[in-house]
Amino acid sequence: MSAVNRTLRTATKQLRFQSPRGLRVAAPLVARSALGAARSSLPASHGAAFSTSAAKFSGAPDMSSAPREYDPEIKDIADYVANKTIDSELAFDTARWILLDTLGCGLEGLRFKECSKLLGPIVPGTVVPNGPKVPGTPFQLDPVNAAFNIGAMIRWLDFNDCWLAAEWGHPSDNLGAILAVADWINRTNKAGGNLAGGKTFVVKDVLEAMIKAHEIQGCLALLNSYNKVGLDHVVLVKVASTAVVSKMLGLNEKQIADAVTQAWVDGQSLRTYRHTPNTMSRKSWAAGDACQRAVNLALKVLKGEQGVPTVLSAPVWGFYDVLFKGQKFEFQRPYGSYVMENVLFKVSYPAEFHSQTAVEASEKIHHILKSQGKSAADIKSITCRTHEACIRIIDKQFKPMDNFADRDHCIQYMCATMLVFGRLEATDYTDGGEAATSPLVESLRQKIKCVEDPQYTKDYHDPKLRTISNALTVELNDGTVLDEVAVEAPLGHRLRREEAKPVILEKYKRHLGPHYPEARVKELVELNLDAKKLESTPVDEYVDLYTVESSKFVQ
Repeated sequence: MSAVNRTLRTATKQLRFQSPRGLRVAAPLVARSALGAARSSLPASHGAAFSTSAAKFSGAPDMSSAPREYDPEIKDIADYVANKTIDSELAFDTARWILLDTLGCGLEGLRFKECSKLLGPIVPGTVVPNGPKVPGTPFQLDPVNAAFNIGAMIRWLDFNDCWLAAEWGHPSDNLGAILAVADWINRTNKAGGNLAGGKTFVVKDVLEAMIKAHEIQGCLALLNSYNKVGLDHVVLVKVASTAVVSKMLGLNEKQIADAVTQAWVDGQSLRTYRHTPNTMSRKSWAAGDACQRAVNLALKVLKGEQGVPTVLSAPVWGFYDVLFKGQKFEFQRPYGSYVMENVLFKVSYPAEFHSQTAVEASEKIHHILKSQGKSAADIKSITCRTHEACIRIIDKQFKPMDNFADRDHCIQYMCATMLVFGRLEATDYTDGGEAATSPLVESLRQKIKCVEDPQYTKDYHDPKLRTISNALTVELNDGTVLDEVAVEAPLGHRLRREEAKPVILEKYKRHLGPHYPEARVKELVELNLDAKKLESTPVDEYVDLYTVESSKFVQ
């Protein structure tokens, strides 16, 4: 044995017998001493191979072995999910309408090949035994991929619900994760498995999970703007979905906290794909990606993976210091059922929600012009009095409309399309479509100027109002100025909820029609309107009503 090997072997034995605490301090010293002796017996040219000089400059902190408390924000989420009972009739009623509306939006999304091409198993032809099924398709996948599929189709057309605050978002995106996990647990347990203690989930369990996911996402958004630091709001989908599916999988309060910390430490999506010059279709599947990450992280904790207790507050390395400019989250209210009770439905138009009232005003103006024997061609200019968030997100007066993603996030394009054609549909955003190629739409779009009304911005953030106001003033080529048309609360707002329900139902029927025979449409409508029967239906049986053996929209 060479002198070098003997010396290294001796050093290794010394290190092996150190106590854990002694090892942390003494090991570098022992290693340097042993290697120094070895180095003295070697030619100078070999010394670099044993250099440990980098250790002298290490900035790594001496980590304490004492148990770490979870950040209070994490503990609050875990406590809410594990222990809070939801008893709000309004929340459950709203959740039932959200469920049918969200699945309808997903089915409509399947009609667009840009969406459907992303769906299905990773390896074509794969069918997962007892896996969750994807509505409107023949796919039966693993729960992680199913969460992506359902989440992506739900969000594709920007037609599901909406929550507007310091941060905006679409809490029903979480259904992608919730439905996939509930369906998978049921099918597995019915086949003899024992997931979540052998539980069979009924639709009411899904509704409660939706209420809690809405609440987590919405409360984290009330006073905290993620977009202002460049982060996409789907981080909140990932956090909320991780929390509720962890509970569904049978994890205890500590494990739920562990899973939630994993969601926060996970790399967060940038808003780059929502803004010039990089606007593109990822914005339509970002929520699906968040859903699949949530399920994946919860399953890792189910297998015993630990959490990151101070993931938010850790100096230098925590979420606050790395991604939130050192600021801590602020909270307006404790977790309850406020968000589901106040969430916004997109009823009339597949349009980014800050534009909904502007499009509604445009529809009224379209009819006013028609009654006067005039049209959009007679418009000289339009002033849109609006709120700050609208200007920041969708005010794109002179930006070229390069693709679907540009058009469905441009208030000028949406209003111009309504003024010209008296309609705004998902197909109006597609390349080569009538609206997208209309010279009149393009010229009119550039005549619409947005200006902020501070009162509208204040009302937007008022927890008692939560309005999304827009007001349009039109000047015609002959100098005539029409009376301003203002709409403060869109159809689908809590203040107009009952007015919206018949329209939501028609929207649902319209989205079911292309996929199912008339008898199945009737069966689904009747079931969703019977609260007692719906809530007691096993989730797998409910999902089976939406699945098909083959689809003309999905290959």
